[in-house]
Order: sequence, then structure tokens, then C-alpha cells
Amino acid sequence: MKDHNKGILLMILASLCFALMASAVKYTGEIPTMQIVFFRNLIGMLISGYMIYRTGGNFKGKNRGGLIFRSIFGLTGVFLYFYALGEIPLSDAVVLNQMSPFFVVILSAWFLKEPIKKLQIPAVFLAMLGVIFIIRPEFNATILPSLIALMSAFFAAAAYTTIRHLRLTDKPQVIIFYFTAFSVLVAIPFMALGQFQWPTPLQFLSLLGVGVFATGAQFLMTYAYRYAQAGDLSIYSYGKTVFSTLIGAVIWLEIPDQYSLIGILFILTGAYVNYYASKKKVE
Repeated sequence: MKDHNKGILLMILASLCFALMASAVKYTGEIPTMQIVFFRNLIGMLISGYMIYRTGGNFKGKNRGGLIFRSIFGLTGVFLYFYALGEIPLSDAVVLNQMSPFFVVILSAWFLKEPIKKLQIPAVFLAMLGVIFIIRPEFNATILPSLIALMSAFFAAAAYTTIRHLRLTDKPQVIIFYFTAFSVLVAIPFMALGQFQWPTPLQFLSLLGVGVFATGAQFLMTYAYRYAQAGDLSIYSYGKTVFSTLIGAVIWLEIPDQYSLIGILFILTGAYVNYYASKKKVE
């Protein structure tokens, strides 16, 4: 198999793992969000820490301020995403969370001074139109979970933008270790103060699944980028939306209505336009 095809396959498998992680979160039921955050990051912390130890790396990192900001943004995004998964259909939460690449375009232009290509402007508008179809704002309390899912995408984008800056100073395993260790340490006091519930055997397996699938997705993505360029793979990360829609329909009988399907179509179209823009050498 050619390296390019290996990269595509690994990215598709990573998307499947992300969808399974989201499903595992939904399966935890009434487990407090901070407890889920703890399990989601514990496995990643242990593995990334072991990788740093094996290679003789420095746990402290070089750009500590950037690493802390990345951790804060990432933890906030994960917390909001996990909360939204328990409140709205799986496919809606996932596709709203996948607005993050469009926010990255805006934040990178603002903070990193990376130019916005002409085609990326209609891509962002298509995606925002899709959000309107999915959320269908009624300006009352029912809109809150969907807005929280959208905010999770914004904070994820802020974390990704920070990572793009950190690539100049720190290795990937150090960035992952900071984020996962920070999340675990923040979650512990919340759990000690009541954000903890003894899980049933099924809930415990679901919590383990959250950590395993999240860590597996991160490693599959890492290896995918070794075989193919990021621009070539970005469109395949939206396989998570397809997998999540199918899983939601099969397990929870969450059949997207016509407005959600139209919204998903708009966002996927915007994703393709953004992908096409990133491939063009000339703006």
C-alpha cells in the first residue's frame, strides 16, 4: 500500500475511534462530566509520559506559558463537548464540535497572522449556515446545549491554534502530556468535592472505552500525518460525522431530521471547500 493511502486509512480509523469515544461518553449515562474527563485523559497521560521517559525527554517543556494555555483551552473544549454529548443527539454534537477547523482559520489569521484564502471565506459561511440549520435557534433554554457544543469547537480551535505555535518549541508527546496531566489534576478536586459517582460495570467499561478510544485516535492521527500531508488528510477527519450519525441511528435510534441533514450537508460542503482552498497554491 502506498504511503498516501496508508495515511488516508489511518485517518479514517482515527475518525472511527473519535466517533466510538463520543459514543462511549454518551453510554456513561449520569456519570459526572469531570469524572469522564479524568478517565479520558488518564490513559493518554500515562502513555505520553512513558514516551517522554523512554526517550529521555524533558517533562517541563520549553514554552510553558503556551503549554498551559493549550491545556486550559483543550480542557474547556473537552468539558463542553462531553456535556453536550449527554444533552443532544450524537450526530448533532459531533458535527457542531467539528466546526473547529473553521474557527482555526479565523483564529490563525488573527493571532498567527496566517492569511485567509479567498475560498475559505465562503467555506466558513457555508459551515455557519449549516450550524443554523442544526441548532434552529428559538432563543430559549432549548438552544443552550447546542450552543455549548459550538463553544466546544471554538475552544478546541483555540487549542489547535496554540499547538500550531507550540510546534516551534515543543515535541508532540510533551504537548499531549501537559494537556492530559493538567486535565487529570483539575478533575481530581472536582471529583473529591462530589463530581464522582461509583460506576456500574457497564459504565466502568464505558469510561475505559472513552480513554482507550481517545488515546487510540490520537496515535492513529499521529501516524497518519507521517504518511501523508495534513492538507490531504483534513477532509477525511469528517468521517467522524458519518460514523457518529450511523452509530446514533443504530444504538439510540437518533435519526437526524431533514434540517439536521441539511445542516450536516452544508458543513461537509464547507469542509470540502476549505480542503480545496488549502490545496490551491495560488489564492
